[in-house]
Amino acid sequence: MDYINYVFIALFILFIVYRFMPTKGVRNISIAELKNELKDKNKLFVDVRTPGEFKGNHIRQFKNIPLNLLAQKAEKELSKDKEVIVICQSGMRSAQASKILKKSGYMKVTNVKGGMNAWS
Repeated sequence: MDYINYVFIALFILFIVYRFMPTKGVRNISIAELKNELKDKNKLFVDVRTPGEFKGNHIRQFKNIPLNLLAQKAEKELSKDKEVIVICQSGMRSAQASKILKKSGYMKVTNVKGGMNAWS
């Protein structure tokens, strides 16, 4: 019986590690680096927070596509030919969004570390 407990604990740890590992092919940038990127008109900026969070505070260049709608709306609203820079409140949802976009065929995806919490 102890053996089964160890297997479940090991699987749980692997699951947690997998969830926090950066997605292969996704670039991560800081808020300081984002400030330089905002000047580039050839990049798409997506905020994956809820509409309420977005309304409360957002960066002007970012378009709000909530994480739960991203898979449905990405094809219609985002170009696969341009780099997509993703932000959320803390960086967790944008990391998930980056995975979704990579799996959907977006080649250039960038996640903003620290999200809006780091924005000043």
